[in-house]
Amino acid sequence: MKNIRLKMARIEHDLSQGELAEKVGVTRQTIGLIELGKYNPTLNLCIAICKTLNKTLDELFWEE
Repeated sequence: MKNIRLKMARIEHDLSQGELAEKVGVTRQTIGLIELGKYNPTLNLCIAICKTLNKTLDELFWEE
């Protein structure tokens, strides 16, 4: 399942996939795969992404 909320939050902060990846210590490809729903990130990576984008885990990663 695609993670549209992550993509929208990244765009709200005017960050490219590469810029977000650099801030959280992964590759651009990893961010792309998370957004496509083809990679299940670790909890630590989810937390790093949330802190960078000023969002909660629920806002970005909880499936409704």
